[in-house]
Amino acid sequence: MHNQPHDHIVKSYDEEQRRLLDETLRMGEMAASQLEAALDVVQRRDDNAAARIIENDEAIDTLEQEISHDVMKLALRGPMARDLREILAAIRIASDIERIGDYAANVAKRSTALNLAPPLPQISGLQSIGKLAVQQLRDVLVAYRDNDVDAARAVRDRDADLDAAYTALFRELLTYMMEDARSITPCTHLLFMAKNIERIGDHATNIAENVWFLVRGNDELPPREKRDESNTVAP
Repeated sequence: MHNQPHDHIVKSYDEEQRRLLDETLRMGEMAASQLEAALDVVQRRDDNAAARIIENDEAIDTLEQEISHDVMKLALRGPMARDLREILAAIRIASDIERIGDYAANVAKRSTALNLAPPLPQISGLQSIGKLAVQQLRDVLVAYRDNDVDAARAVRDRDADLDAAYTALFRELLTYMMEDARSITPCTHLLFMAKNIERIGDHATNIAENVWFLVRGNDELPPREKRDESNTVAP
């Protein structure tokens, strides 16, 4: 009988941790869906749908605030070392997801400006890197759910592929602008959209590194390959 209050506290704490995980995963899925929807409106040139995506970003922001509140409640319960890592990882991951939602909304915003010009062939390249980013996000959320460090490392390693695809699109757009001055404005919008998506990949990588931290603590990760060469494009 004397153990009941303690057991109740532990059970309550476990339930709160589970709810925190579920909220974070739900937030991540919302961000992934936002990105998919943004890519879709770019393809369909749908200003009304773009406006809805921009409005929906508030729901992700609200969920991040709720997660932060839940994290603080857990932190005040006097958690152990592993619990503290879970709390810290959750707040970092929620922050990364919130930024991903912002970038998806930015892609939707740019799409309305892009729609003022004729369709560009490079939109297919944007779709390709967008799909890579969506897959990265979904895969890292599964790694987080399952405490799977191998899956998290695989996501982290694959970010180099997204960087390489982004760099290729960046160079293609620069070439296109040099060949046709009329394309400069729409291509500039596409460049910003592509950079938003490349940054989403970086945030998915941050989440992967937080999964590693959650499971392995301060064990050092191996160096990560990077292939974003957009800052070093040869003339």
